[in-house]
Parts: sequence; structure tokens; C-alpha cells
Amino acid sequence: MADPKGFLTTGREVAKTRPVAERVRDWNEVYVPGSLLPIISKQAGRCMDCGIPFCHNGCPLGNLIPEWNDYAYREDWSAAQERLHATNNFPEFTGRLCPAPCESACVLGINQPAVTIKNVEVSIIDKAWDGGDVKPQVPERLSGKTAAVIGSGPAGLAAAQQLTRAGHTVVVYERADRIGGLLRYGIPEFKMEKRHINRRIEQMRAEGTKFRTGIEIGRDLTATDLRKRFDAVVIAAGATTARDLPVPGRELGGIHQAMEYLPLANKVVEGDFVTPPITAEGKHVVVIGGGDTGADCVGTAHRQGAASVTQLEIMPRPGEDRNAGQPWPTFPMLYKVTSAHEEGGERVYSVSTTHFEGDEDGNVQFLHLVEVEFVAGKLTQKPGTERKIPAQLVTLAMGFTGTDVENGLVAQFGLDLDERGNIARDADFATNVDGVYVAGDAGRGQSLIVWAIAEGRSAARGVDRYLTGASSLPAPIRPTDRSLTV
Repeated sequence: MADPKGFLTTGREVAKTRPVAERVRDWNEVYVPGSLLPIISKQAGRCMDCGIPFCHNGCPLGNLIPEWNDYAYREDWSAAQERLHATNNFPEFTGRLCPAPCESACVLGINQPAVTIKNVEVSIIDKAWDGGDVKPQVPERLSGKTAAVIGSGPAGLAAAQQLTRAGHTVVVYERADRIGGLLRYGIPEFKMEKRHINRRIEQMRAEGTKFRTGIEIGRDLTATDLRKRFDAVVIAAGATTARDLPVPGRELGGIHQAMEYLPLANKVVEGDFVTPPITAEGKHVVVIGGGDTGADCVGTAHRQGAASVTQLEIMPRPGEDRNAGQPWPTFPMLYKVTSAHEEGGERVYSVSTTHFEGDEDGNVQFLHLVEVEFVAGKLTQKPGTERKIPAQLVTLAMGFTGTDVENGLVAQFGLDLDERGNIARDADFATNVDGVYVAGDAGRGQSLIVWAIAEGRSAARGVDRYLTGASSLPAPIRPTDRSLTV
């Protein structure tokens, strides 16, 4: 146990953010650089090293949280990062982007503020990078087997790194122009600077992983060609079919999917554009969808100089505290104020879009909405609550419905889909096609970054067993696992 009295004597303290007026003028991460390290040892000392550490089960990766909390409390950063990397390939990603279901499962959280697990995690790994403790792990010998990984998001990168370290020759194929998947183009720079991805890519290259960008399997390279070249294939292409909003006026200009809008802002930071083709500058922006992607659109619109930002959510506003249907240690749906929401804008709950109204040039100008409520378990419009709000840029951030079947990948491989439209797989993450595996959102459906990394690691173990007959790689989860999260 770190500090036997830590949870009694030390209050919860989280990372400090930069002033709003400062951070909306740039794309740097919102946190004050170096603000965590002076407080993090005491925060780690709040961990009670519980007899049954529910945080382990709350985390899909099974992170050894009490162990690295103890090391962080004692400021043994080298040992802390070793324990951190034992279950997680990319803690600098999860430490910045994960919603921290581990904290929802923290035993201290039953009646006190939970341990700041996420902040401790990111402090450990940042300290490890700064101190040179993160080094390439080159395999001692090569197996002579080859594997292709389709997709370079967190699931694909985790699978590729595990397979490379097992001694296989691995090539990652990415259809975008840079490696990283949604980490690169779906996550704004102010949430995670892309230098964190870049240095992991360099580590993986030094270990032997090869990367090929600008190649879409199913279009640029057929499944048949890929199977001829490689002994095994891991599909980690994500759930890229975005949920649409088929209401009158949807065809108007200025209405875009979130994943049409967000990548362009990231490309500006990468130096590809001076001004993005889609910008919020001077416009009344409406974001449809109340989740994390919607918040990313809100923060991006603030930095682009939007005249106003309104975020719409069809569901009622969540409560401040757990409800009876989401008891500890499950992951509760609570009212959350992200850094983007701190920066301004309006959030409107229990409303549904009825139609869009445009100008004579065919561009959206207004969004018409109506209030909704649950009646007999169904969302029903409330008569007399119709109104319209200005909307010159609308982003749809309503989630994803499944794997893209239009590009030919599913058909060319001959893959079976499950009832949810995802690629079906067995307990080893194997599809119905011999030697073809699936990990992450492509098989699970839209989910969290920790699930993606956990599935990538588990799928790598399945591939390793397929190629060699046995595997020493860890297998943290099964495809049916839901852990303690919802």
C-alpha cells in the first residue's frame, strides 16, 4: 500500500488546465505543462491497494493500477512504467483520451472522490519518455512468418506491436496519408498532441514494424493479393459508417459528418492547409450529438472563431450522481463538463431536429428542432415546442453504426457479419476465414480506446497461436467481455 492514510489525509487534485482565453488561441494541449508532477506522488498515495481492486476489472486492459500507484508514490518511475507497460502498449494515449472506467470502479469512489488514476498514468509515462526509459523492444529472433494489419488506430497499432515483438514480420496498411487512424485525424490536437503518436511510430519502426500509408485494402490492394503476401491478416479498420440524420434539408451545404470536419482541422496543424476547407470561422455552429466526438467539434469550433456554438442532444441531461440503474462499480452516465464545454457554447438536451432551412444558394441557415420526452418508454415530440436556431455550419456527431462494407474489404475476404453489422469473430478473434482476425471497433462496434488496445493485444495472441501453434503473448480479454463498463 502506498500511503496507509493517504485516502484520509489527501484530497483529490486533478491536472490544471490553461486559462480559456489563452488555450482557444492555439491547438496545444489544454493542460498546464508540468503541473501534474508536483502533486502526483501524493495523489497516487490515495490508492488503498484494496483486497479486491475493482479498478482492475473496470479497466478492459486489466491495468495493474495499485502496483504502479505504489511505485509512483515512492517516485520509482522506472518500475512504475514497467508495470504500466505490462498491460498497456500506449499509456500516453489512454492517459489523455480514456474516460477512465477504472476511476468509476475505484473502491474509494464509493463514498469519496476516486483516485486520479488517469492523471497518475499519464504522469508515469510522460516521465518515462522524458527519462529515456521507453526503448524499442526488438525481438531476439524472427519467426519467418508474416502478418498484415489493416488500420493504424489503437487496435491496429497494439496488434502490430505485439506481433512484431513476438518475432513476426508485420506490415501495417493505412488508407490515410499518415499513421494513427482516429488518433491522428479524429482526436483534436488540444486533447492529444500528435507528437505522442509520432514517437510511438518511431519506436515501432525501430522494433521492425513496417508501415504503408495511402493504401486502402479492398480498393487499392485486393484481399486476394494481401492473403497471397501474408500468412495472417488482422483487420482493425474501425467502425467507419457514420450514423446520418435523414431529415428534410439534409442535402444543404454546410452540413457535415464530424469525421469530415475534424480531420481537416488536424491537417491544418500538420501543415497541409493554412485554412481548412470546412471552417467555423464567423459562423453559427450547431453540433448534433452530446458525446465526446461532439465535444471535440465544440472545442474545434471555438478555436476556429465561431460566432456561436450550440450542442444538441436528444436524450435528457444526465444527473450529477449515479442513478439506481448504474450502481458502483459500473461506468455511470453522468453530466460531464469537458475542457471544450468550459470554453463556451450552449448545451441543449431533450431536443430532436425536424428539418434544416437554407438560403437561396443552397446553404444551411437554420435548424428547426422540437423538444422530446419519454412517454411509455418512447421518445415523443412535445407539441408547441417547435423553434429554430441559426445554423451556418452543422456537424453530425451521432456515432457509428458498423463496418464500412462499401469499399469491398468485407466482400473480398468473404467475411461474416454479426447481427449488429460488425465483423463476426470467435474467442480467439478469428473470423470465418482461415488466417484472418479482427480487432477493435470493426468487430466490437464503436467503443473506447482501452477496448481497442485490449482487443488488439488479444487478437495478436490469437494470430501468434495460429502462426506458431502456441503463444506467450498475454490475452487480457475475450470478444464477449464487457468488464464492469457499460
